[in-house]
Amino acid sequence: MREQIFTFGQYLHRKFGTKISKVPVSISGFTCPNIDGTVAKGGCTFCENDSFSPSLDHARELKGFFLNLNSTNNPHLDKQLQQLEWQFNALSQKLRNKNGAEKFIVYFQSFTNTYAPFETLKALYDKALSFENVIGLSIGTRSDSITDETLEYLATLSKRTEIWIEFGIQSIYDETLKRINRGHDSANVKKAIIKAKSYGVNVCGHLIFGLPDESQEMMLETAKAAYDLGIDSVKYHPLYVVKRTALANEYARGEFKPITQELYVKVLAQAILLKPPHVSVQRITAGIDDESLIAPEWCREKNAQFKAVNEVLKSIGLKY
Repeated sequence: MREQIFTFGQYLHRKFGTKISKVPVSISGFTCPNIDGTVAKGGCTFCENDSFSPSLDHARELKGFFLNLNSTNNPHLDKQLQQLEWQFNALSQKLRNKNGAEKFIVYFQSFTNTYAPFETLKALYDKALSFENVIGLSIGTRSDSITDETLEYLATLSKRTEIWIEFGIQSIYDETLKRINRGHDSANVKKAIIKAKSYGVNVCGHLIFGLPDESQEMMLETAKAAYDLGIDSVKYHPLYVVKRTALANEYARGEFKPITQELYVKVLAQAILLKPPHVSVQRITAGIDDESLIAPEWCREKNAQFKAVNEVLKSIGLKY
């Protein structure tokens, strides 16, 4: 009998007793401190945010307007709130029709969604929580871009609704973080996760396997370190190359070789075996099937990825 891996969907169903889906939204005016020059320029070498942003086209009406933690005003807040509502209404209806979802978590996905003045964040979070059948928020961000004021507010919200912070951990190795132009070190990530947990906020950690020059042992050490920090949920990603990124240039010059599917599923299976039982899994792989993908080709076929992963999991008595 194969053991079912504890998924985020299972966690939500056990807690709320119904089908819940995450609704990804992208709000224009948000950026990252390693894009705007605060800690670095150019963003992470692998990141082309359009590829992660199913709703970003609609948000481009405010292109050229960007916020940061020191912004003193936001003349476009009303427009941002309208964008949020439009995206939620459109995508939640699709999820109802496609997945039979009955309730929703609003997922602030693209860029760094705590990297703005508190008044802007509060208005957006409160608006999202006001939508019908929304039971919580999941907020994608960076460890160097969240203030104590925001954490305190999220902790207050968590007493009456489901609140998650998603931190990009990626790697615990500082040489890797420097290589990918992350703009912070591993100590910064550890501090942020520990602080968020001290406030009683749920934390999901994003891990990338296949980062430049990382061995299998390094990938697994990152996974173990993330679990030890007390994360509540995890997303596993293979590193793939898309157009219009610094990583694409490295790949073209022969300076980066993507992880093979065989190695990825091997590392993934071992990382899952190391995972504490209470840590839910939100994602086991990733990819994109359009003209922006450069390599590896195996990241183009999601069904084939899942099949390969489940074959390896079957060999160790697990299923996803």
